[in-house]
Amino acid sequence: MSETGGEGWGQSGNPTSVFAYESHQGPEEGGMKNEGEVRKGEEEGQGKEDDEDYDSPPERQIVVGICSMMKKSKSKPMTQIMERLCKFEYITVVIFPEEVILNEPVDKWPLCDCLVSFHSKGFPLDKAVEYANLRNPLLINDLNMQYYIQDRREVYRILQEEGIDLPRYAVLTRDPDRPEECNLVEGEDHVEVNGEVFPKPFVEKPVCAEDHNVYIYYPTSAGGGSQRLFRKIGSRSSVYSPESCVRKTGSYIYEEFMPTDGTDVKVYTVGPDYAHAEARKSPALDGKVERDSEGKEIRYPVMLTAMEKLVARKVCLAFKQTVCGFDLLRANGHSFVCDVNGFSFVKNSMKYYDDCAKVLGNMVMRELAPQFHIPWSIPMEAEDIPIVPTTSGTMMELRCVIAIIRHGDRTPKQKMKMEVRHPLFFELFEKYGGYKSGKLKLKKPKQLQEVLDIARLLLAELGQHTDCEIEEKKGKLEQLKTVLEMYGHFSGINRKVQLTYLPNGQPKASSEEEEGPKEGPSLLLVLKWGGELTPAGRVQAEELGRAFRCMYPGGQGDYAGFPGCGLLRLHSTYRHDLKIYASDEGRVQMTAAAFAKGLLALEGELTPILVQMVKSANMNGMLDSDSESLTDCQQRVKARLHEIMQKDQDFTEADYQKLAPTGSPSLVNSMKIIGNPVRTCDQVYALIQRLTSQIRKRLEDPKSADLQLYHSETLELMLQRWSKLERDFRNKSGRYDISKIPDIYDCVKYDTQHNATLGLEDTLELFRLSRALADIVIPQEYGINKPEKMDIAQAYCLPLMKKIQLDLQRTHEDEAVNKLHPLYSRGVMSPGRHVRTRLYFTSESHVHSLLSIFRYGGLLDEVKDQQWKQAMDYLSAVSELNYMTQIVIMLYEDNNKDPGSEERFHVELHFSPGVKSCEDEENVPLGFGFRPASAETNQGSLEDLSQDEPDRALPLSELISIRRSPMIRNRVCKLPTSNYRRTPLGGATVCLLSAAGFEGCSMVPSIYPLETLHNSLSLKQVDEFLNALPRSTVSAVIVKWKRLEATTSQPRVGRPHKLTERNPLLLKCLKPSSVAPLTTEFQTASGRNVSTITVRQELHEMGFYGLA
Repeated sequence: MSETGGEGWGQSGNPTSVFAYESHQGPEEGGMKNEGEVRKGEEEGQGKEDDEDYDSPPERQIVVGICSMMKKSKSKPMTQIMERLCKFEYITVVIFPEEVILNEPVDKWPLCDCLVSFHSKGFPLDKAVEYANLRNPLLINDLNMQYYIQDRREVYRILQEEGIDLPRYAVLTRDPDRPEECNLVEGEDHVEVNGEVFPKPFVEKPVCAEDHNVYIYYPTSAGGGSQRLFRKIGSRSSVYSPESCVRKTGSYIYEEFMPTDGTDVKVYTVGPDYAHAEARKSPALDGKVERDSEGKEIRYPVMLTAMEKLVARKVCLAFKQTVCGFDLLRANGHSFVCDVNGFSFVKNSMKYYDDCAKVLGNMVMRELAPQFHIPWSIPMEAEDIPIVPTTSGTMMELRCVIAIIRHGDRTPKQKMKMEVRHPLFFELFEKYGGYKSGKLKLKKPKQLQEVLDIARLLLAELGQHTDCEIEEKKGKLEQLKTVLEMYGHFSGINRKVQLTYLPNGQPKASSEEEEGPKEGPSLLLVLKWGGELTPAGRVQAEELGRAFRCMYPGGQGDYAGFPGCGLLRLHSTYRHDLKIYASDEGRVQMTAAAFAKGLLALEGELTPILVQMVKSANMNGMLDSDSESLTDCQQRVKARLHEIMQKDQDFTEADYQKLAPTGSPSLVNSMKIIGNPVRTCDQVYALIQRLTSQIRKRLEDPKSADLQLYHSETLELMLQRWSKLERDFRNKSGRYDISKIPDIYDCVKYDTQHNATLGLEDTLELFRLSRALADIVIPQEYGINKPEKMDIAQAYCLPLMKKIQLDLQRTHEDEAVNKLHPLYSRGVMSPGRHVRTRLYFTSESHVHSLLSIFRYGGLLDEVKDQQWKQAMDYLSAVSELNYMTQIVIMLYEDNNKDPGSEERFHVELHFSPGVKSCEDEENVPLGFGFRPASAETNQGSLEDLSQDEPDRALPLSELISIRRSPMIRNRVCKLPTSNYRRTPLGGATVCLLSAAGFEGCSMVPSIYPLETLHNSLSLKQVDEFLNALPRSTVSAVIVKWKRLEATTSQPRVGRPHKLTERNPLLLKCLKPSSVAPLTTEFQTASGRNVSTITVRQELHEMGFYGLA
């Protein structure tokens, strides 16, 4: 270590805050003192020595020296990190002046106890090594290893010795003294280097790591030539060259080209236990650097796999570089290290700056504080084992968090149905395999373009020949054309076409169809559009993600009291096993991406986060539901609901028994508001007519005709959706289509929230009445009585329930996933421990169904369990499962209990009805709070949060309002005070501003806090409950075979056969001699993709063994 007397120290050895260059910042700006202040401090220190009363000198300071070229020392990342490092009470930072480094002997360099020094162009590494030998400071990055990092051959040798995967490579050394290493044979489409053959494409890298002129050579079949990479110049990082021959001078590494889908991953370590990863567009792609509006290269945050985290640890330790960057290539399911850069910082990430300073500061204090007798206690990172107080007062370890979340605020969903018979539609249906299952979904741009082309062609023929034989209605074709031409481009996120084969045509179902049904097969074309996640929905999801961090304990030292830092620390130290699943709906996937952005303090656009982090769960129907394919039970329920709601009289007691047999207060209240359902529908219809009339008048007014509404909607588009509802809601006979009530409520809720500035009359009355109708129709579509609710719920979400059971079991079994390797776990208190998080984003149907299973599936007895009765009363009072509804399951482990004890694992069940609606303030149902047993300690204002115990599981009573965390960055917009107000329930209301200007004043309502439904369940209870649920549809097929020796549904008496030759859903009876045919049969019958392993497991459970 450095001596205590000398430059920068008073005669008593007391340290001063030294910056060895003249700073242009004020002391408050940079937290750094200039030389004048140093001299002043020395004089004051001398004066104090002369004072007889001064006999308690200040504590000894640890001096961290920054020895690098000034361009690096003054860089933004270095400045940001050093400013944070200076906040440690006993740490002072000294920056070595460049002229001293270059021109002065090392014995004249400033003294320091810890040295941060690294090589860059022009830096005298030899002198830095000499200084380290002279003063013996603590080295953050080893200096001798930096010689090796400058030679790619040595880098690859070290990586290979550590067992780290590399691309296949060979070294060509052009050295007269080593001719045996210079055997190069070049062919038209390959090179042979020292006997190793590399077919094109291959990569040619100079052995000197400072030389960034890397070439990639392409085969003649792809056009030949080469891509020449170089250090970024402006917006270019490579250029294409027609030259196909390799370079004939210099030494190179030749390696196999790895296909990475155009993305490189850069990893930045801060010690062996922390790594930050970012993806960027590969410079080899087209050479154009992607930059944001501020001119910075766009990089996307990514998650590292368990193996990649282990690689990061190995690289850091092997090269002895605490702060170290390296490049990963992800190709063919594997990750390969292709470069090690040595000392590197992440650019433009506040989270990284916070983390880096904290890790480095703790490292310095841990190593040096004991030597200098500095009173500093080593922080016992509480998040190493996430211990939390349970509601019963005991301390347990958080092991698993499972959340099922509905998507965020969206534009109104719209749908149009039409029967088509033209041969072009049948050709399209056959082209994409529609006859295999009788159904076809078209979402890809090419597919939608083909539908549009057909619509244009038919309309053109109708325009030229009015008597031509085109059976499709002109109005429907025009609407099909108009919708598909919207936006000027195609995206499956906001439009899709579904085709269903009808062997005998479609029966007359609406007033619009004047003629009777025609003979022969037809196709039912369903066009869906709208339903996009709005900017408000993105804000809701991102804010909820931030708030979700508060359920994870942790946050120590400088971070104490900042909710959510425990999760971020846990995640960055590899002990957070996170997986995010979403259905294939665009709004659901974008909600998941926005939530992930907030949860993990990510930065940048949502699309790359979606691609990297959100898994699509549409293969097995776990989160998706085909609303066009209703179960028999649901069809019966809808028919009965339609019958009850068509009575032109006030609801009778018998109607209350029929419609609300569960006695739900929310249903009963809605029925009282409605009174006579037909009269209420009359009122709703009249209000819609008045609304469309007002919109038409606005369109006729030149001042408002071009008015831009929320989310770029126009008055014309607004009129289109309301006019369609007006046409569809009441048919020509005067009967109402009850199925349109959810759409009416959807539209008026959207306009009330987002387009209130239009000042349209009677919208609030329309909102009130349509909501009352929707509060009956929507939940009761999922079953009127309890058996129906369970039947429909199981059809929707049984695969999801089984997956939840598997998540809990795997946590219980302590499955080795996302854990540190025990051989490389020095410094981590619990490398074998992890918190498992599983997030499932889905739509309203799954949330309703999942809640029904918990409510009516027999989890607990309301009579015997008072807490469960209170929870059921609360759920009965909730009228709507709005956007961002959450069902959360948390699993804890008490390590003091016997591993076999039922008390070892503790489960809590929580719920939130999501976003607050316009009129919720007065009639909101009151729950009992989040984890209510500890609620008495959680009262108070936001300011009081910072005084809470640092590793408590903080309450979510202020979900959207928590804004004190230092990790929260990059708001959607900087909100002026006048545009931000506190709601009575603690939420936040935001007026969205777009980059282009005012996008329509839209209020972003807050989200209801989580309410605890039950906080003392055992894992055994939950497991038995899930096991008691009916088996999956795989089991149902096997049971059907066992009983009937057939897997298809048997024909019902008096019911016509539905299946035809073109709808191959009739299956032959199989003897279960082999699993594979039965799997194929099940897949065909159900339309679900399951593996033979799943089928075999179900067969074993049912007593069938020994099947191939």
